[in-house]
Amino acid sequence: MKRLIIASAILASAWSYAAAKGIELTKGMIKATDGSDVPIEIATPAGKGPFPPVLFIHAKRGYEGDERAHVRELAEQGFLVVAPDWQSGRFIERWPSAHNPETEMDVEAGLDYLKSLPNACKQPVGIVGLSRGPYYAIRLAAKRGPDIAAIVSYYGHMQNPNAPEPDQLFRIAPEIMQITTPMLFLIGDDDYELRRMNGGRAFYALWERGVPVEWQEYPMARRAFDFRPDQTPEEKIAAKHARERSKNWLIKWMQLTPTLQCAPVKN
Repeated sequence: MKRLIIASAILASAWSYAAAKGIELTKGMIKATDGSDVPIEIATPAGKGPFPPVLFIHAKRGYEGDERAHVRELAEQGFLVVAPDWQSGRFIERWPSAHNPETEMDVEAGLDYLKSLPNACKQPVGIVGLSRGPYYAIRLAAKRGPDIAAIVSYYGHMQNPNAPEPDQLFRIAPEIMQITTPMLFLIGDDDYELRRMNGGRAFYALWERGVPVEWQEYPMARRAFDFRPDQTPEEKIAAKHARERSKNWLIKWMQLTPTLQCAPVKN
């Protein structure tokens, strides 16, 4: 009961803050290609569009108040954000260990919906993903590369969670050797060793192939440094820095103007 009250308070705070900033937060339901329902949230910046489109892919902890706050921050920066919930529509409990390939259809449906919005810039989108989210991002980039301009990975998992243990320890997902999408890695130096090793191998593999990639590692920052309730002073600064790095990465590779206007139309 206490958890429900806290979650409700966070939700109410997020919506009231967004309204005060002129950001519009709306909920909707779309369909995956298999007919499954996909709950989504859309965050629209203040002002007149069109706006640069960003797909937000949540972690396996689910889509809750902290994720909504991140989406709101992206909209406050000027991005039009669609966040598909790849868990609740399929009645998947929070923190699933295994990867359900069917949920990839939910994320792709979010991409298609984002691109269809009349107030979205007609250009490749940016992706911001957390933890399990960047795995969905590289899967999507391998399949829909021309539709994706850039990926921002917050402590992302660069291997199929269903892969056997040797692959988890010593190999990266095969999609890393296929994609050409620019990727920014954001991770704390006190994150789990396996996650840093896994992401580091992906960084080197992308760089060696000539894919634009950067690795930002934050001193004294743990897993989920950007939203954890027991943030240290250093992690609070890291979170601010990460948000700016993310914004600048998306501006650069989505070819936006400094004021986040759509990429110029190429003749």
